[in-house]
Amino acid sequence: MHEPKGTSVPLTGPRRFVMDLVHFAHQVPSVPVSLWMNVSPLVGPRQDHPARPSWAVLFMKAYAQVCAENPPLRRALLNFPWPRLYEHPQSTCALALERVQSGEEGIFVGLFRAPEGQSLGQLQEALVWYKKQPLDQVGIFRQAIRISKAPTPIRRWLWWSTLHISGYKRAKRFGTFGLSSYGALGAESIHPISPLTTTLTYGPINNAGAVCVKLVYDHRVLDGAYIARRLLDLEARLNGPILEELLRPMGGRAPLAGPHLFLGAEVREPQGG
Repeated sequence: MHEPKGTSVPLTGPRRFVMDLVHFAHQVPSVPVSLWMNVSPLVGPRQDHPARPSWAVLFMKAYAQVCAENPPLRRALLNFPWPRLYEHPQSTCALALERVQSGEEGIFVGLFRAPEGQSLGQLQEALVWYKKQPLDQVGIFRQAIRISKAPTPIRRWLWWSTLHISGYKRAKRFGTFGLSSYGALGAESIHPISPLTTTLTYGPINNAGAVCVKLVYDHRVLDGAYIARRLLDLEARLNGPILEELLRPMGGRAPLAGPHLFLGAEVREPQGG
C-alpha cells in the first residue's frame, strides 16, 4: 500500500509580501517595551461617537500626536551611501490589514498621512475604505500585488533601495511607524517585527479598561528609557486630547470637503452623513 503524498503549493502574492517583510525586519535589532494602560474613560465616548472609531484609529492618532512632539520617533536609519539618520517632517502610519486576495487571506498595509492632523471621523472613514474597497482600486494595494509577482532578486532590490537610499521615499512608501494588533481577536502579539523604527501594538482590552500596549523600537535609532517615557505620553494623549475629541459635539468630526489624499491612493470621502 502506497503512502499518500502531499502536494506542492505555489507561493501566492500575500505570502511573498510577508516573506520580504520578514527578510528585512530580521535585519532590525528591535526591542519591545510594554506598559499597562487604563483606557476605561474612552470606552463609553467611543461607543457614542457618530463614527464609532476603532481602537486602532484612537491609538494611531494618539501616537501620531506623540510623534509630532518627539522628532526622534520620526527618524530612520539609512545605510547607503553612508550610515545616517533621516528625520521626516510628519508621521505616516502603516496599518496592517487583513484582506482576501484570490480566496486567500493576506496582509496588506494601509498608509495614513499625518494622522495627528485629521479628525477621528476622517481616519475611521479611511480605514473603512481600505477594508472595503476592491483591492485593484487601492493604489498601494495594487502596487503591492504587482511587485509580489516579480522574481525574488527584483523584489528584494526594490525593498532594500526604498528602505536605505532615500528617507523621503522610505516614509512615503513604507510609513514612519507601524501599527498592528490582534486585540479584537482576544490575542496579543509578543514581539511584532517590522523594518520600521517603531511599531505599536496592543492586546485585548479587559472589562476594567486595562490594556497592555507595546512599542517595538529599532535600538540603533532609539533607546529603551526614551521609549518608556513615550508610552506614558501615549497614555496621557489617549485620556487627554483623544478623549476630549470623542466628547466634542458632533463627535469632533471635521466637515468633509473635496478629495482627501492618502499615500498610495486618492480617497474621495463620501458626502453628507
